[in-house]
Formats: sequence, structure tokens, C-alpha cells
Amino acid sequence: MTDLVALPQETRLAARQNLLKGAGWDQARAEPLAGDASLRSYQRLHRDSETAVLMDAPPPQEDVRPFVAMANWLKVKGLSAPELYAVNADAGYILLEDLGDGLYSSEMASGADEARLYDAAVDVLAAWQQHAPPEEFPPYDDDFLLLEVSYFFDWYLKQHLGQSVTDDQRSDFLGLWQTLLAGMNPGPRVLVLRDYHADNLLWLPDRAGLAKVGLLDFQGALIGSVAYDLASLARDVRRNVSDEMAEHMIARYLSVTPLDGFDEAEFRTAFAIAGAQRNTKIAGLFVRLALRDGKLQYLDYLPHVMAMLKKDLAHPRLQSLEKMMTEHE
Repeated sequence: MTDLVALPQETRLAARQNLLKGAGWDQARAEPLAGDASLRSYQRLHRDSETAVLMDAPPPQEDVRPFVAMANWLKVKGLSAPELYAVNADAGYILLEDLGDGLYSSEMASGADEARLYDAAVDVLAAWQQHAPPEEFPPYDDDFLLLEVSYFFDWYLKQHLGQSVTDDQRSDFLGLWQTLLAGMNPGPRVLVLRDYHADNLLWLPDRAGLAKVGLLDFQGALIGSVAYDLASLARDVRRNVSDEMAEHMIARYLSVTPLDGFDEAEFRTAFAIAGAQRNTKIAGLFVRLALRDGKLQYLDYLPHVMAMLKKDLAHPRLQSLEKMMTEHE
């Protein structure tokens, strides 16, 4: 999916107007919504008592087609991805269903039953994993995973901490990770949303069963480890998930997953490796977002990111990595 081109601003604005007019939303009042770490932006549209959300994802840096494909796949499986009302992939616009403001993070901050919400999220995760992943989505392979952990050396250590690290040290770091990644795939390869956490999940109490969990920000989905999305949920870099709740989620997953071919010890090892990989990546990525893209607020998360990383580095399989990373503190 690399055939998108940059369009003149007036062309995109005309495409936006045509999309909204065709869907009957051209007279709606618009208000901005909080964005994410990408170039995408969002507006909530108000039409009388109805609302919808407009995603603005300027090409070629952004591509809405993976979002469209993933939303359709999830909805066919009975899950609550947003309904798509209108799409212009060339111009980078989607008019989609407004799932409301009930983010997991907000609901739990307001006193909602944390275990109930996380149980539902784990059940949804286990449910989609029983389906063969869509063939058009690429693999979350070792090359990609190693590229991600390299951000830690290139951005966190060099740019944030100002350390002088050698090419040999970087090579040793990636070599150790190459060995560890072999333990991250204890079961079949499954769909991995890659950002499955409390700020991308919505609680929809008026819906039934698995549909109570609204899903957002899944355009980066790949095919990878059964443990990755659970690690993303339980080792959340934006909110404090207690060790007891993380353990509860692991136990819940192991009790409800329909998958077989791996045992509990293998899964727990994969969970630790996936969590460590993810938060090693995020430490570097958040520094890059701050220093390269001017999104300085991401630096505020770094102490918690490193705390989450240390939890997984305590696993016996990761002792060598823990020792190497401690040397660079």
C-alpha cells in the first residue's frame, strides 16, 4: 500500500467537503478531538442530536486503507470497531461512527470496576485470536521487532541520556534480542493490534457480550505473537496496572483462550519478552516523538515506561538483557 501521493491542500479540502456532503454531514458543526502519536487528527461532528467522527489522515505519510480493512474484519467477527459511513482513501478521510467518550482509562479513573473492564478486554482479545488472521496483513517478524528495539539505543540512550554507545555495543544488544525473540511465539501466529491498551478501548455498556468493548487505533495491525496484545494491555505505559491486576489478566487469558499448543510457562515467558520488547521500543519512540516531532509531553511517560520494562526484565529468561540494560542506566 505505497501508491498514495501528497495532494494539494485545496484538493484535500474539496475531497473533504464532497465526502461530508455525500454522507449528509456537510452542515454539521465540528469540534476537535484529542489526537495520537501520528499525523492523524480527528473531529467530532454534530448534526442535530447525532454525532459522527471525521478522521483526517493526510497521505502519503498516513494511509487509511489498513484501518478500513481492519474495521471491516473486526465487525464481521462481531466486535465493536466503528461503523464506516464514508471513505476517501486517496485524500485520507474517513467518516465513522462515534463510539462516545467512555475510554477505559477515563471510566476506571471515575471508579468503574477495573477487573470487569479488563476481563472484557481479555475476552475480546481471546475471541479474535481464534480466527485465522487476514492474509493481507504483513507479519510482525524479527526484522521489524529488532528495528523497534533499536530505537532504545538510537534515541533513548544516545539522544535522551547523552550516552556514547559503540557500534559493537549496539550489535551485541540486537544480537541478544535476536536470541530472545525465539521465545516470543509459543503458539500460532495471530492478529496483533499492537496498541491494545486502556486509551484505545471504550466501554459500551448498552451493548451485549463482546460488543461492550469498543476498539480504536488498530490500523497498525500485524500478524504476530499470541502474547503481544495482552502484554500491551497489562504493561500499559500510560496508566498504572498493578501486579495483581496484570496477573489476573494473564490467568483470565489462559482460562478463556481457545488456542492450544503451548503451556503456561511458555506463555508467561512470551508475555515477559513481548512486554520487554514493547517497552524497550516505546522508551526510544517516545524520545523520538519529543525531540524530532516536538511532542514533549511524551517525555512525561518515560519513568513509568522504564518501570514497566523492569518488571519484565525480572523474568529469568531476560537476565542477560537486564544485566546489559542496567549497565547503561
